[in-house]
Amino acid sequence: QVQPVESGGGLVQPGGSLRLSCAASGNFFSINSMGWYRQPPGKQRDLVATLTSGGTTNYADSVKGRFTISRDNAENTVYLQMNSLKPEDTAVYDCYAEWRHYVSTSLHASWGQGTQVTVSS
Repeated sequence: QVQPVESGGGLVQPGGSLRLSCAASGNFFSINSMGWYRQPPGKQRDLVATLTSGGTTNYADSVKGRFTISRDNAENTVYLQMNSLKPEDTAVYDCYAEWRHYVSTSLHASWGQGTQVTVSS
């Protein structure tokens, strides 16, 4: 099982920055990918950024040039550096980890508890 734990959310003014962290702990063979989704109030969850264990990144168009996803594979931790934040970035940000068990060929997905990011003046 893998349990991602998120931290780093909070309240910032427009133009400010936040750095989210997500540490995946547990017993697993490998993590295939980690990333971030976000869910604005009253809206559906949307992809923000993903990062595979091989280093491939993907970003939503709305955050390209402002957000950067990075990793520390040794600690199974993924980060989301968020710069030039806008009010529309306000959302609950959820980290996920896609992983394999030692004795399973199937991929599993685990989610963190979510961390609130509020961008407001």
